[in-house]
Amino acid sequence: MKTNLQPKIREHRYERKFRVEDLDDAQVRMLIKRHPSIFYSPYPPRHINNLYLDTPNMENYHANVSGVGERQKARIRWYGGLHGEINKPVLEFKVKDGLVGAKYSYPFPAFSFDKTFTQKGFQQLIAQSDLPDEIRWQLRGMSVVLCNRYYRRYYLTKDKKYRLTVDKEMRYFHIKQAQNSFRHQFLDPKAVVVELKYDPVLDPYADKISGFFPFIITRNSKYITGIEQVYM
Repeated sequence: MKTNLQPKIREHRYERKFRVEDLDDAQVRMLIKRHPSIFYSPYPPRHINNLYLDTPNMENYHANVSGVGERQKARIRWYGGLHGEINKPVLEFKVKDGLVGAKYSYPFPAFSFDKTFTQKGFQQLIAQSDLPDEIRWQLRGMSVVLCNRYYRRYYLTKDKKYRLTVDKEMRYFHIKQAQNSFRHQFLDPKAVVVELKYDPVLDPYADKISGFFPFIITRNSKYITGIEQVYM
């Protein structure tokens, strides 16, 4: 079945990530408040939920671990409550090359996320969706391997050129073939993840933004962390 559904594309941008463990969330927010570039909150904080997809050989995981030049993550994302009827999920493909990333997203069919959620039911959703044929074909070879949930705050500089997100309360859940109890989970209570995001043309000036913070840039992936904590 052909469809005219086109992806929503977020253009390439730089992403600098900082995993902060020696400061708590309140201390990080105070540093942002004191930043000379004058960050403000453009909209309220919210919970973010992700279902990560991967192939039977975990190709996306291994590509991200080994740091290959161009790598991809596929996920279903929604906001608010974790369980129950998910009415406006979004399918996202996040492609990265070094520090530069782009995102392609499509509306995904509503579904119920509870202990009855299964891989078979997920594949039925894909088959019945309005996604383009090539996307449905790609998803046929993938399964849901991880659930991730965290609380995110948003910040933007006064000139709207640099964006910061601050994530805390990271939780990771093992997804089974059937009868998900959501008891096999990992809580990362101490970590606060800060991401600085901006257009590539602004990279020469980004050091002035990040240099104010006493953070060290890291290769931090919630997907990698979750897989290694709930599976290994």
